[in-house]
Amino acid sequence: MRIVTDSGTDLGLSSEQLNELNISVAPLVVTLEGKSYREGLDITPEEFYPLLEASKQLPITSQPSVGAFAEVYKSVAANDPDILSIHMSSGLSGTLNSAQAAAKLVPEANITHIDTKTLSAAAGWQVKAAAAAAKAGWAKDQILALLKRISDASDSIYTLKELKYLIHGGRISHLTGTIASLLDIKPMIGVEKKGGTYIQLGRVRTFNKAMEGLVDLIARQHPEGSALRIQVLHAFNPEGASKLHDLIDARFKCTWLPGGPMSLVLGAHTGPSMVGIAFAPEGVFAEIP
Repeated sequence: MRIVTDSGTDLGLSSEQLNELNISVAPLVVTLEGKSYREGLDITPEEFYPLLEASKQLPITSQPSVGAFAEVYKSVAANDPDILSIHMSSGLSGTLNSAQAAAKLVPEANITHIDTKTLSAAAGWQVKAAAAAAKAGWAKDQILALLKRISDASDSIYTLKELKYLIHGGRISHLTGTIASLLDIKPMIGVEKKGGTYIQLGRVRTFNKAMEGLVDLIARQHPEGSALRIQVLHAFNPEGASKLHDLIDARFKCTWLPGGPMSLVLGAHTGPSMVGIAFAPEGVFAEIP
């Protein structure tokens, strides 16, 4: 069994690691000032954000095309027709729809699609768990049950300094976003599990208070000192991510996964200041091979 995903799941793996785990990644696309870039192939976060800040235009993003997914499926099916195709939330992207349409063009493949109902690091946890279990010879039903347990236990929350990117991308109410911008309010945003869409979890006046608020949100779900799996990612704000890391580390017993830049296509919707957290009880991952 092989794994297919999209670059919005933020795996943080090298090409060699992807090959070892039998994971194929379809790149999301960002367009800025009329030029389109495939994530991970044509542009890096270090190249993208300076262009974004210098641009007078806001970016446009798109999921991998049906044709691009079909090519991935055909290539993978040539080695193994059984495929788990695991993707960022259908509530935030058309990526899953594109993948499902592509599957109809590759009848030789036996493709099971999975909606993670989240994105970035938390979605990547599901992808990597599925790959490890498949490599260990688990049956598909066992893998799907594992992914549901991880999904149910995992959460994603984030904050940012400016709202114009979320407003432009349609991920937040234009009216609410405009008012918040005028008042210089910093929102705390999460991903709800039913539809996999963004929800506002609070708002404060300063970015530092917003980062503290994110840690308070974790503490509402898990008592201080709990053993948690934590991953902090950012758009293009390593200083903010480092401070957030320290705030979390002071209050919980953390198993830290590597931090760093998130998917630049996701960052195109938040702007460069965004910092976010994926978290879950560490015990949920104990059974992964």
